[in-house]
Amino acid sequence: MDKRQIIEFFDSCASSWDETLEINDAVIKEILFKGGVSEGKQVLDVASGTGVLFPYYNSLGADFTGIDISPEMVKIAREKFPENEIICGDAENYKFEKQFDAIMIHNAFPHFPDGDKLISNLSSALKGGGRISVAHSMSAKELEKCHSGAANKISLPLPSKEKLGEMMGKYVSVDLLISDDRMFMVSGVKK
Repeated sequence: MDKRQIIEFFDSCASSWDETLEINDAVIKEILFKGGVSEGKQVLDVASGTGVLFPYYNSLGADFTGIDISPEMVKIAREKFPENEIICGDAENYKFEKQFDAIMIHNAFPHFPDGDKLISNLSSALKGGGRISVAHSMSAKELEKCHSGAANKISLPLPSKEKLGEMMGKYVSVDLLISDDRMFMVSGVKK
């Protein structure tokens, strides 16, 4: 998978992203609750896009930073949320200057060429006792169907919750494995 293709794909989708997005409010709230996002927490939103989760962080009283590889997605997010730090960068390699209580990778994991490298890098930005979560607001089966079209060239298959748990277990104590008809979520606390 070529990162230039990923950037081009998401840059081309950025202007219409918010209008085409289907949001499951109840599932997002559940994911954030299980991901340890709450008042006063420092949150990193990985592959934050146009800032879909930002209003949720605000409503919970969490402080957040976004990072996305797509300059067009970042541009829109910065226009919508000028008071927040939104980084244009590659989360697999970016050297974060601060640490976070919670790191959310929401609806994005299959777009990272090296999931292990991503989790390793992000875990270095996680505070002791902090939580990292990989989550999707749909089932793994629905995600596979979604990525079978235009996103096929910029997506890898989502590993099973057990395989992802093993990968993440090198860096955090995995204590949450969910894959059902509503959502997919693997989450753990920094050792």
